[in-house]
Amino acid sequence: MAPANCAERKPPEEAKLWSRLRNHQLAGVGFRRQHAIGNTIVDFCAPRKKLVVELDGSQHLETQKEDMERTVFLGSKGYKVIRFFNHEINSDIEVVLQKILLSMEPK
Repeated sequence: MAPANCAERKPPEEAKLWSRLRNHQLAGVGFRRQHAIGNTIVDFCAPRKKLVVELDGSQHLETQKEDMERTVFLGSKGYKVIRFFNHEINSDIEVVLQKILLSMEPK
C-alpha cells in the first residue's frame, strides 16, 4: 500500500490531535507524525522529549498484547509511551493536551 493511501486511512482524531501538536504549538516542543523508531511506526513522537503518543481506536481491545509489546520495545529505546482513546480526542482535546504536557515534565 502506498504511503498516501495509508495517510488517507488515518482516523479523523489523529488529524485533529496533529493540528494541535504540529509546528511546535504545544509548549514549543517538536512532534513528528507517523514517526519510525526501529521497525515500529508510532502515531506521534516528540524525539527530544523521548515521548510517544499513541491513539487507540475501537480495535484497541483486540490489540492490547501488541500494544504492550510495542510499549516494552519503545521503553527499551528510552521512550515514554502515553495512550489515548479516540473518543478522548473528540470529547475534550484540552485535557489530552494537558496530559501530554504533564508527561513531558521531568520527574
